[in-house]
This record gives sequence, C-alpha cells and structure tokens, in this order.
Amino acid sequence: MMNFSRCSVAVSLLAVGAITPAGAEVLALKPVSAFSTIRDERARSVALFVEAAKVITSPRCMNCHPATRQPTQGDDLHAHVPLMYGGPRDRGVPGLPCGSCHGTANTPTLAPSITSIPGNPHWGLAPASMAWQGKALREICLQVQDGARNGGRSLSKIYEHVATDPLVGWAWHPGEGRTPAPGTQAQFGALIQAWISTGAQCPQP
Repeated sequence: MMNFSRCSVAVSLLAVGAITPAGAEVLALKPVSAFSTIRDERARSVALFVEAAKVITSPRCMNCHPATRQPTQGDDLHAHVPLMYGGPRDRGVPGLPCGSCHGTANTPTLAPSITSIPGNPHWGLAPASMAWQGKALREICLQVQDGARNGGRSLSKIYEHVATDPLVGWAWHPGEGRTPAPGTQAQFGALIQAWISTGAQCPQP
C-alpha cells in the first residue's frame, strides 16, 4: 500500500470541487486623487474607506478572516478542504498545522482543478477578534481601528501593516487559480493612509 503524506491527501481532496477562476477579471482601485472633489472631509474619509474595502472584502482577505475559526477557500469562500481549524494560535491544530500544506511560498500542483497551494512564512488565520465575514463595512471599519481587537495597532501601525506586510501583499500574488485582490498593495496602502489622514471615518449603519 502506498503511503501518502497529509499534504498529498489534501491536494487530492482540494481537487474535488475546487473552483479555478480562469479568465476572472481583476478589479481596479480608484486612486486617492479621484476623491479630491469630495469637499466634506468626513464624507471623503468614508468614501476612501469604502474604496479600500474592495480589498478587505475580496476573497483573498475574507478567506483568512472567517466568521468562525474555520478558514474558507476559493473565490466563492467555500469550506476549507480538508476541514481545518485555527487552533489556539491561529496556525492550525496539533497534528495538523497550517504548515502541513502551506509552505513559505505558493506551490504548484499537478491537480487539474487547483493549480497551486498558497503559501507564506506566516500563513494562518487572522485573530478571532478580526473576523470579517458576514459583517457590514461599518463593523469592519470599527474593528480595524480598535486597538483592543486589532492587536494593539495604532492607526500608523495599521497603515504600515497593510502597506508593507508581505502576508498582506500575498493577496496580490496568490498563485495560479486565484483572482488577485483589486489594485495593488501600494494603491491599497495609499487609500488607507488617506482615510487615516481624513479622520478614519466609518460608513454609517
């Protein structure tokens, strides 16, 4: 009998029902300058966040900010296959850490329906306090700037995180078979910085 590694089994499972967004359109982001005509600073700040939220609410971000401690996959946010949990440190459970399959970089596969396994040295789930799936933009906006929930980050640290963190940057280089997040990381960072500079206002309910 052949012995398969856990990752080999996972790839086989992923090939069943995985969705490849062949030819999927990559959305653009408006530049900060596009909002200069909004004279009311509060309204401009809200509009900047709403534009930046095209990234935040993209599958590349939402899959790692799930409603539960179970990650999702694909552009349709389907359940992770095999079934996974974030565990006590958001990196999987004993015996099956995220690193069992997710390495330090995207890895090509031979499966026809999933052409790569995503990877990054810090692969894992966002903290439970930063769960975004199913939440309105206002709720996400408040979470992002709440130091009690965002890991103690100040607004300047939030900018640094979204603009320079390689794990965030993975969203624009997700490997074959996935639609990248809208725009670029630099554009996303610029929108967040402009949002902060205009008071970090959140959309109304």
